[in-house]
Amino acid sequence: MSMNEQQAKRYARHFALKEIGFAGQKKLLSSKVLVIGAGGLGSPAILYLASAGVGTLGIADFDNVDLSNLQRQIIHKTDNIGMPKTESAEKAVKSLNPDVNTVLYNFPLTPDNIIDIIKDYDFILDCTDRFETKFLINDACVLAGKPYSHAGVVRFEGQAMTYIPKKSPCLRCLMGEVPLDAATCKDVGVLGAAVGVLGSIQAMEAVKYITGNGELLCGKILSFDGLTMKVRVHSMPGFDHECAVCGNNPSIHSLAENRDDYTLQSCRTGGEQ
Repeated sequence: MSMNEQQAKRYARHFALKEIGFAGQKKLLSSKVLVIGAGGLGSPAILYLASAGVGTLGIADFDNVDLSNLQRQIIHKTDNIGMPKTESAEKAVKSLNPDVNTVLYNFPLTPDNIIDIIKDYDFILDCTDRFETKFLINDACVLAGKPYSHAGVVRFEGQAMTYIPKKSPCLRCLMGEVPLDAATCKDVGVLGAAVGVLGSIQAMEAVKYITGNGELLCGKILSFDGLTMKVRVHSMPGFDHECAVCGNNPSIHSLAENRDDYTLQSCRTGGEQ
């Protein structure tokens, strides 16, 4: 793959990084990344992936831009209120880097369609805010053998982890079942800059995975506290051999069989983080 003069100038700072260079940039330009949720987490992730030159960027979200989103969902603008978030995000991507190919999914991801959607992507980002959807994404990625980055934020605090098939524990290993009555950003609030930090970390994980450099958050949980500015990386206990989806004797063999876990909020993929 050759690069034109504009691309050579656009990615010059990547070429200066020995961990990326020309070879790494070619990998980015050939890569396909799916961001599920074009909200608080998805906004910085989409922008940084587009600026990095990810060749194909999938964006999944079926909400419309609302005034209350703009406090944290920086990819959207006041003029775009009422527009589907996928289209608003695409508009920002094309303005930033017109070379990026965008694929929009302006409908809910469900147990019936998610595996068919993720199958063509190299890396997936879970930028959603509902545990039902997070477990759907986790289970789909485990069953399909797809790597993905998970993140979640409430108030000033957030966490992130990365799942690599067969190499690291999944979200169910960490949490077991979908937690009931978990606090939401709508209930307790969220600082926009906090989701910006975690969304940027997710983009970093995607770039590292694609270029094959650095240490991923595999088998680890990164926790961030914006009030104290403490960042900790904890090792997960390891694989849960009784995990329902990736354990020695998994009980989840298809998403349809486990549908009840994913239906409390109709598996919304809106990025309300």
